[in-house]
Amino acid sequence: MNELAEIAMLDTPLIDGAGFLELMAHFALNMLVVMGIIRFFYYPKSRRRDYFFTFTLISISIFLMIFLLGSVKLKIGFALGLFAIFGIIRYRTESMPVREMTYLFVIIAISVINALALELSYAELGATNLLFVLCIWLCESNRWLKHISSKLVQYDRIELITPQRRAELVADLHERTGLCIIKVEVGYIDFLRDTALLKVYYEPVSDEINTIDTLTRIPKEGE
Repeated sequence: MNELAEIAMLDTPLIDGAGFLELMAHFALNMLVVMGIIRFFYYPKSRRRDYFFTFTLISISIFLMIFLLGSVKLKIGFALGLFAIFGIIRYRTESMPVREMTYLFVIIAISVINALALELSYAELGATNLLFVLCIWLCESNRWLKHISSKLVQYDRIELITPQRRAELVADLHERTGLCIIKVEVGYIDFLRDTALLKVYYEPVSDEINTIDTLTRIPKEGE
């Protein structure tokens, strides 16, 4: 048995030339698409270098893991399991915003497709990746959808929150914040402290994403 095993090892080539070239070609395509999406669509608005780092390494890890384990016949079950794992974990150390979670899902999907689609031609695989890029460009473009940001404001002039004085409320918020106010929603009202919690919708002055805008409530002391 030992002699047969040694003969089999001697007959096995150290490097599979065709397999190696296929790995490098798929890896290069995957990195080109993923880095293009992160660098030209995600990063210009968010400026979050930590997520740039995270998305890049997750893409590399997922691609290599699935490509090299493809012969184990895990295929679709393994790929869907990865989505479930990341959906449950959600990075327990920090609540990830919806935009970052969406990009993470897209990055994982692209890496899985590029690793598993070995039977597709490079033209079909390239077209699939191009569809991802095109859809992201359409969703991120301000030409099709106008971006509206919102903030929570703890407001002290409670006499202006009535519907009859809504114009005065908008004018006061514009003067004090400098924002182009579109709509104001009145939430919690505290008559004891003469304050109200407002949700202010406004047009952002730039395309950058303000991470504080993702807050849905004002944190309490000690949080």
